[in-house]
Amino acid sequence: MMLGPAIELGLEVTVLATGPAESAAQGAARVRIGRHDDEEAVRALADEVDVLTFDHEHVPPPILHGLVRDGLAAVRPGPDALVHAQDKLLMRERLTALGHPCPRWWRATGPADVEAALDDVAAEGADRRSARVVVKTPRGGYDGHGVRVVSSGEDVADWFTEHGELLVEELVPFTRELSAQVARRPGGETVPFEVVRSRQQDGVCFEVIAPAPDLDPAAQRSIQDLARAIAEDLDVTGMLAVELFETADGRVLVNELAMRPHNTGHWSMDGAVTGQFEQHLRAVADLPLGSPARTAPHAVMVNLLGGSRDDLAAGAREAMAQDPSLKVHLYGKDVRPGRKVGHVSCAGEDPEELLARAHRAERLIIEGRRSVEDQGGAATEENA
Repeated sequence: MMLGPAIELGLEVTVLATGPAESAAQGAARVRIGRHDDEEAVRALADEVDVLTFDHEHVPPPILHGLVRDGLAAVRPGPDALVHAQDKLLMRERLTALGHPCPRWWRATGPADVEAALDDVAAEGADRRSARVVVKTPRGGYDGHGVRVVSSGEDVADWFTEHGELLVEELVPFTRELSAQVARRPGGETVPFEVVRSRQQDGVCFEVIAPAPDLDPAAQRSIQDLARAIAEDLDVTGMLAVELFETADGRVLVNELAMRPHNTGHWSMDGAVTGQFEQHLRAVADLPLGSPARTAPHAVMVNLLGGSRDDLAAGAREAMAQDPSLKVHLYGKDVRPGRKVGHVSCAGEDPEELLARAHRAERLIIEGRRSVEDQGGAATEENA
């Protein structure tokens, strides 16, 4: 999704992909085949470009540090920033030291440490028998993977064999999840997008509404300032997404970070003057940043999560014929249950009406016309 904006900006892009069927490889003019954790493949790519950037956080830090040391290409974001999106324990340590709001957390090297965290939770008023904490693998988890809610250290005993250390967090009683995105150039110029509300389904982002409903202007500015501060403190170049919990008493706590275009920003492709993919390219190429202003009072995005239908293109045609104001984006991925294979977005006046339309299209694309007609074509409480 960066390829189209790159053409418009006059930037030549070379993609490193593990095979020609990968989404970016299907659309790029220049493709190198190789793995992101193969140092030789990454260095060969860096040797022919001016700037190296990412669509995920999984490139090993030693490889990136070697590129910086040898001056092969500008790495943006740099490895010293990116590591905070790669390692959740390092992220928690750094954000806490910088004074940014986080859930209460513990480092665990064995089941006894998880039990001690549960004791701490119980000491604050919870019944020890019903106390629970969230345990996360420091590296590699995404979309609900590498996360467990547990009431005993034995519930994650198997993880210690593989990971050695785990991140334990309080189970935050949040009222909703928010996301703040900010773009930052190498010289420090930052431009924030509006704070959005996101909803998850089985640990996967399912829908986003921009701006977040009922978020007063002061809170909007405060959260944007938090995202700016984190980008500056970690020296991020490119897009930074700060995923947040909002609690009943009005606090916001940092959940996770992503240093790339992020799912919660997909609404901006069709709902903002400058979408996040173009903005990321502008930032890492050190071009003037664009306006993030919305093009309508509200914008929504609903993910297409793989279901029973393989022919998504046919479903997309049906959805577009039914609602010409919708935008459908397919990713060129094989369909698997629960896998993000595309998204739909729309912008307009009434956010609830927009969500209903987007979810109707989502079901039509994923499940087919008969299923939608059987449901009456209206968004249900579960998915809206």
